[in-house]
Amino acid sequence: MSKNRVGNEESLGGSGAWHATGTPAERAQKLLDHPYLLNGSDERSSVFAKGSGGVDPGSFRLKEAVFFNMARLAALLTLVLLLAIIISLIYGSWPSIQRFGIAFLWSGEWNPPADDFGALIPIYGTLATSIVALIIAVPVSFGIALFLTELSPPWLRVPLGMAIELLAAIPSIVYGMWGLLYYAPIFAEYVQPVLSATLGSLPIIGELFTGPMMGIGILSAGVILAIMIIPFIASVMRDVFAVTPAMLKESAYGVGSTTWEVMWHVVLPYTKVGVIGGIMLGLGRALGETMAVTFLIGNTNYFNGFSLFLPGNSIASALANEFAEAESPLYTSSLLELGLILFVITFIVLSLSKLLLLRLSRQEVAKI
Repeated sequence: MSKNRVGNEESLGGSGAWHATGTPAERAQKLLDHPYLLNGSDERSSVFAKGSGGVDPGSFRLKEAVFFNMARLAALLTLVLLLAIIISLIYGSWPSIQRFGIAFLWSGEWNPPADDFGALIPIYGTLATSIVALIIAVPVSFGIALFLTELSPPWLRVPLGMAIELLAAIPSIVYGMWGLLYYAPIFAEYVQPVLSATLGSLPIIGELFTGPMMGIGILSAGVILAIMIIPFIASVMRDVFAVTPAMLKESAYGVGSTTWEVMWHVVLPYTKVGVIGGIMLGLGRALGETMAVTFLIGNTNYFNGFSLFLPGNSIASALANEFAEAESPLYTSSLLELGLILFVITFIVLSLSKLLLLRLSRQEVAKI
């Protein structure tokens, strides 16, 4: 062994010690600095010589630089696209912003012949249908996830889980057509009368369950949205429930806890960050849903009250129905401003959910 090699091995901590110490990046750098360690040669250039099957250090660093810059470019491209969408929406909606100002948000007028527009009805319809969908979907999704992780027999767990995930692959227009042709008549004949007779007589919330029973409206659209987002929320809940350490659950069962107590006091506190993330995922899907809502919400731009039985409109359905028919520049600009409002609503919801998740994560770290 040459003196150079001995000296280099000593600088690495002794023969054979180079691969046992340091981080992977540090060990890789040592191989670049001392290539003879790969094949026992004293000639540093032998490993990296062209045609010998080695790697040229210059070529290696070039590839690393190219890979790093391409990854950075991909991340930058995402930000550029997001910024371009925001700028284009603001530019397109600027005539409407100048004409109506902030009053556009709470104006209930939508009169294309008179070029008089307001966003109150679409905003209310978007938020109302999404809230109804969450109220229905969250407990149902929790029950599905609980059954799949704790109660389901093994032979049923996999096929049932796959069936739930397949529901997410059904196109929204199929949900819309099914809802309009089959669900809406049944809902009007059997469900709405029961809701009106029971919940309609309650104070405060009773007003939400009064009105004409047509089978279409905000409540009908919200129920269809709930069916659409259940697979997303249930899949996320099932996955986060499954990663709960078995030791925690077995310890709770060992002291006599019931399945419900284990889920409520052990699993949910351990997985609450993931559960909230799944709920926000479903909410984001509900806010932007178009075709299913268009079929069932009624697509009317008149505000007749807060009843969920009444037809209404949403931002997405208004864009789908009217964008191709917009004749005047102000009409088109008002629709683009609706798109900008939907973008802002979605951004605010996702930002708040992200802040909530960060806060919960910090609380968990502080407990540790």
